[in-house]
Amino acid sequence: MAEVSVTAVPAWLATIRRLAPGFLFASLVAVLAVLGAPYVARVITIPAMVVALLIGIVLNPIATRPVFQPGLIFCVKQLLRWAVALMGLRIALSDIVALGLGAGVVVVIAMVATILSGFLAARMLGLPSPFGALVGVGTGVCGASATLATSAVVPEYAGKDADVVFVVVGVNALATLAMVLYPPLCVALGFTPQTTGVMLGATIHDVAQVAGAGYAVSDAVGNAAVIVKLFRVFLLLPVVLGIGWWFMRQGAAARAASVPVPVFAFVFLALCIVNSVLPSVHALAPLYAHVKDALVLASTAGLLIAIGALGLNTSLTAIGALGWRHIVAVCATTVVILVVATGGLLLIR
Repeated sequence: MAEVSVTAVPAWLATIRRLAPGFLFASLVAVLAVLGAPYVARVITIPAMVVALLIGIVLNPIATRPVFQPGLIFCVKQLLRWAVALMGLRIALSDIVALGLGAGVVVVIAMVATILSGFLAARMLGLPSPFGALVGVGTGVCGASATLATSAVVPEYAGKDADVVFVVVGVNALATLAMVLYPPLCVALGFTPQTTGVMLGATIHDVAQVAGAGYAVSDAVGNAAVIVKLFRVFLLLPVVLGIGWWFMRQGAAARAASVPVPVFAFVFLALCIVNSVLPSVHALAPLYAHVKDALVLASTAGLLIAIGALGLNTSLTAIGALGWRHIVAVCATTVVILVVATGGLLLIR
């Protein structure tokens, strides 16, 4: 027994020492993003995650040193999955039920159409099908978080990291534009506050911009928009499972890519159920509230660190080489979700 403990301790220490430089570097980027985001918000409203991504890209020349690579890869591959799984604690099934059947159906149809349009756009533009998955899910589900989650289940291919970064930045830029343009569009269409909230939550990509657009109109619109957005986040589970399953069926090449079983997606669902049950158990609710707050904070921190690591591993040269086809693809999926969701709401009102 003594021999086992003596040999095991150096192995753990070796692993920590190997991962620490990259992990600490990505953590520093996350801290800088949190501190800098309020100042950036004075000029333009973008989430701290995108700030972390941009800071990471700027620092990429330093991060290419071999000492940082193991920790950065750990953040992008492992830490990311844990952080996404913990997102389940932000969602309660009762909030989703409160949406109503009609609005829920419209949101699901719009999401499916958007994801399919991502694959179609990639094929028509001669881009890899995994990029189609990234842009479709990033647009259709929840921006940066969905893009990162999808990157964990699509096969590896040349330029994948640059594509992930492009989709994160692209959907955020379009979401920021939508935050300004969509509320006046809802007024022009004669939508009620409830329908306006559903439209904003169903069509804008990132949570930050959904909240910004909704609460800029009114509290009622903001509340409805955020609930719809959380419904889209909840659907990340079946989407990730479906994307992973689809690529697993693509023959020997896809199997060789070792697409992982998305265990984190099942943990995500389990935590959604926990978050729907425990708050109503009076004996456990106070303790659960504290635990939930800590885990949600850990999820946010994990996502920030993971996307910081992604930025650190991505060069501006790689992004600049992507070209116009990537821009057309992300714009196309944005138009699809807008048209399908808005058209569906016009039909059911």
